Amino acid sequence: MNGSTGRRLTAAALTVAALTTGTTACSSDGSSSAAGDDGGTYTVWDPYPQFAKDSDWAKLLDGCGTKAGVKVKRTAFDTGDLANKTLLAAQQDNSPDVLIVDNPVVSTLAEAGVLTTTDDNKLDTSKVDPNLLAAGQSDGKTYGTPIGANTLALYYNKEVLKAAGVDIASVKDWPSLTAALEKVDKAGRKGITFSAIGTEEGSFQFLPWLWGSGAELTELDSAQAVSALSLWNDWMKKGYAPNSVLNNTQTTSWQEFATGDYAFAENGTWQLANAQKAGFDYGVLPIPGASGGTAAAPTGGEFVTVPVQGDTGRYTTAAKLVSCLTSDASLRETDTTLSYVAPVSAVQDEQVAANAELKPWVAAVKAAKGRTSDDLGTKYPKISEQLWKAVQSALSGAKSPKDALTSAQSAAK
Repeated sequence: MNGSTGRRLTAAALTVAALTTGTTACSSDGSSSAAGDDGGTYTVWDPYPQFAKDSDWAKLLDGCGTKAGVKVKRTAFDTGDLANKTLLAAQQDNSPDVLIVDNPVVSTLAEAGVLTTTDDNKLDTSKVDPNLLAAGQSDGKTYGTPIGANTLALYYNKEVLKAAGVDIASVKDWPSLTAALEKVDKAGRKGITFSAIGTEEGSFQFLPWLWGSGAELTELDSAQAVSALSLWNDWMKKGYAPNSVLNNTQTTSWQEFATGDYAFAENGTWQLANAQKAGFDYGVLPIPGASGGTAAAPTGGEFVTVPVQGDTGRYTTAAKLVSCLTSDASLRETDTTLSYVAPVSAVQDEQVAANAELKPWVAAVKAAKGRTSDDLGTKYPKISEQLWKAVQSALSGAKSPKDALTSAQSAAK
């Protein structure tokens, strides 16, 4: 790549570092590999090191290669390491043919000139839910297609709510949720746990409340945003939420809920398997908006993209691989394995038909929103950092919610 692109990639690497943390990479066959193989071999990089070379995922990749008439050489990286490895490979004009990457990083790689657009590579994204596709869009262009999505909702303990006399059907907005927490507290049980840690996880968990208030990431100090942070702050003051939320990751927050003591926990689809092992009857409720309805929660999940190649003739086959991986049949298999909701309505319907427990998650994903949507792109990491700092400042008592968010907006600009 030329020098100007290399400089842009260096700047982009700083943004990627804000979103991810690097760890050791590994390949599906236990060895590291790079792109740039012969014309009959196409390289695929993914963030799923948990899947070995004999896994269903690896077999799906091989099968798609066979359909396209090529051999697939797969390398699996940790999520954070994958983004940085991709930037380095692009600098060396040695990118993989197909890249599966965490959705908030797509706009960073696109701005750095690493990815082709769906217009360039002729990928059809017409069936994808627009709110999910938006996470991979920047300046009116689309870079890849989602392989699936996860998001946040409220898990609830039916036994705790029953003992407190709470009918879950009554919880439809913030006042009714707070009223439920008050009843739980008076019954001597614990209210709600979530993650407010000073990292991206904290921002991720606060976003449904920010968006559910009607606020936007471009105006962190709006009255709506202040109401969202005040909600969390009031819950902590009244003892409805524990002080541990300040240091809770999504994992430790889940561990608190798994004790069976809490009425509610904000967490994601990735906890479904653990929920089934929890030993108590639970349900799932999409996070309500301030005045009702379903709040937009942030989307997690990956995009399947086609990186820029010196040999543009490779795009046709790369697009065939992507189309195969994101076909309805492949999505059903992959998203079941990953505990994701499919990005296509027809497949979502099939998922719910096969597992009714996914119904509230599909509703949550339908209302979800990409963190880099609204053309925030590479601005998001800086905004997010100020947001989690504001949450920490308010919940710790260092500042009022209004003052914390005023400072955050000033710094984000």
